[in-house]
Amino acid sequence: MSLLSKQAAVLLLGAFASLVVVSTQAAPAKPASDAPAQKVSMLGGKFTFTLPKGFTATPLPAGEAAQGTAGATGTMYSNATSKTVVIAAENIIIDGANVKDDDGAFLDATMADFAAQRLKSLPDAKILSEKSLKQKGTGLGLRQLDTRATQGGGPTLDTTLLGASGTRMAVVQIISRASDKTGHETLVKQIANGQ
Repeated sequence: MSLLSKQAAVLLLGAFASLVVVSTQAAPAKPASDAPAQKVSMLGGKFTFTLPKGFTATPLPAGEAAQGTAGATGTMYSNATSKTVVIAAENIIIDGANVKDDDGAFLDATMADFAAQRLKSLPDAKILSEKSLKQKGTGLGLRQLDTRATQGGGPTLDTTLLGASGTRMAVVQIISRASDKTGHETLVKQIANGQ
C-alpha cells in the first residue's frame, strides 16, 4: 500500500468509525421534516451537492495526528425519517503531494486500499460494484464503491465516493437501510452528479 493510499484509507476508516459512534448517540434537535435542504461544498468548491430536506448536520471531531488524520474535517448529515446518513470528510494529502482533478492512479489505488480495509473491518461486507466517474461541470474525477453489510444492527447499503484535487482529498459516504434501495440510489446519483 502506498503512503498516500494508507493515509486515504485511514481518513476513510476514521470517517466510518465516527459514524458508528455518533449515529448511535445522535438525536436530531428538531424533527427531520423541519430541516432545510443543505448545500455541501468540498475541495474548494469543486465537489458540491445539495442534500434534500430532512437532514440534520453534526460536525465530526477534528482529526488527530496520532491517528494520521490531522487536518481532517467533516460533517455527518442524518435523516431520522429515512434512517439515512451522509458523511462528508476532507483532509490534506500527506507529503505535500499535489494531484490533478482526475488523477486516475491516485484515485484507483486509494479506493482499492479502502475496499480491502472495508472487507477486513466488516466480516459480512460484500462489494456490489465499483465505478469511475467524472463530473461534467468541473471535470473532477470520482471513484465510487458500493457495498452491502450489517451495520447498526441491520443490513445496510453503503456507497463511498472519493475525489481529490490539488493537496486535498474528499470522501462522501452514504449509508441507507438495505430496504431503501431506490432512495439510496437516487441520493447517490444526486451527490455524484453534483446536484
